[in-house]
Amino acid sequence: MHYLSTRNNQLKESFIDILFQGLSKEGGLYLPEVWPIIPIDSLRGKSYQEIAHAVIHPYIKESISENELSSILIKTYKSFDHDNVAPLIKIEKNKYILELFYGPTFAFKDYALQFLGNLFSHVMLNSNKKITILGATSGDTGSAAIEAFKSKKNINVFILHPHNMVSDVQRRQMTTVADSNIHNIALEGTFDDCQKIVKTLFLDSEIQSQTSLTAVNSINWSRLIAQTVYYFWAYTQLDSKKISFIVPSGNFGNIFSARVAAFMGLPMDQLYLVTNSNDILHRTITSGDMKKADVQQTYSPSMDIQVSSNFERQIFESLERNSDELQHIMRSFLNTGQYVLSSKVVKDLQSIYNSYSVSNAQVLETIKNFNEKYNYLADPHTATGLYVLNGEQSNNPLVSLACAHPAKFGDAIKIATGSKPSFPEKLKNVFDKEEKFTILKNSTEDIKKHIIKNL
Repeated sequence: MHYLSTRNNQLKESFIDILFQGLSKEGGLYLPEVWPIIPIDSLRGKSYQEIAHAVIHPYIKESISENELSSILIKTYKSFDHDNVAPLIKIEKNKYILELFYGPTFAFKDYALQFLGNLFSHVMLNSNKKITILGATSGDTGSAAIEAFKSKKNINVFILHPHNMVSDVQRRQMTTVADSNIHNIALEGTFDDCQKIVKTLFLDSEIQSQTSLTAVNSINWSRLIAQTVYYFWAYTQLDSKKISFIVPSGNFGNIFSARVAAFMGLPMDQLYLVTNSNDILHRTITSGDMKKADVQQTYSPSMDIQVSSNFERQIFESLERNSDELQHIMRSFLNTGQYVLSSKVVKDLQSIYNSYSVSNAQVLETIKNFNEKYNYLADPHTATGLYVLNGEQSNNPLVSLACAHPAKFGDAIKIATGSKPSFPEKLKNVFDKEEKFTILKNSTEDIKKHIIKNL
């Protein structure tokens, strides 16, 4: 298995070559040269760990043995709080919720980042290599990364979050971790600003000469293959020839993981992409007009994004892997904040994704409705998907992804239902711990100086 870049389709990198890289030197995102096909019937009756092994191994088999991968996966999921790892909850006929909040930080990001933490530790086991993890978070990625990499030998972690634009629980899950290798930066800007700085620093020769920067955002290919697992898992829990998924979407990584599952042979019926009022993905798919707007704060802050990094991977596929055309599109978009995609690309996007945008008011109404009708309490991100689930009918199973535990967004839950959700035991103590973070200006140079100073 070799890997190319969205901005250089002639690359032939190994898995180990790309594991610690965020971007290719051209600024592109990595993808496999070919898509391995998984024999679906062979997965039925398997455990979550066994399915994870079957899905992930084809991408890394030249680098990590089957036994080594099995050991990594056992370590990854042993701390999850549900026997099924990712339980599938039936709401009514052909309507299901896939709960992805049983990891240590109660968000779907744990399913990939716990894997990434154990994968990095395995690869670095007999090495003197030191790395610096640099990531941007709109809420849940940061805490999941910090939990996965805290106290890890030879690994420093710097996480940027938008100051005052994540929930109290999300922030405290990051900032109350006292380990000396963890560094939290509250940026005076939006998540898009955080993400832009991270991408710029990955291409900065000065900081790369000081340390080996490594990505844990979903620009890292390993994140996506770990997320692909639960789409196959959900399919094997149901007796159906085809399956549909509803995916709340911010940075496009989770829904592109569903697309990867389809490339690998998962019989997908429909794929629904759902945004909040920060609806650039919805607008792009429906009209081709990829135009940035001001980021609006919503009850679903992890989706408050206007530049979705992983969308580049999908555009590359829709362009039939033409990296020259992809470079032109991304350069124009980053320079001007807008680009109108060709009708051919738009037609391809619409053949894959049904897109929706869900307002703040609709989120609150959905939380209230599902609580009263099904006695099911959903966080605001999950509620964007449940809004679509509520209005759709299907002859095949329709599975909506539950992104985070509702206790992480208690204020929104209280507005919707009149009372705050109860906290899991592991979350209760985050309000008793001292916070540790640094507030910095929206400046790439300031962030770079802060990182170098704290290496």
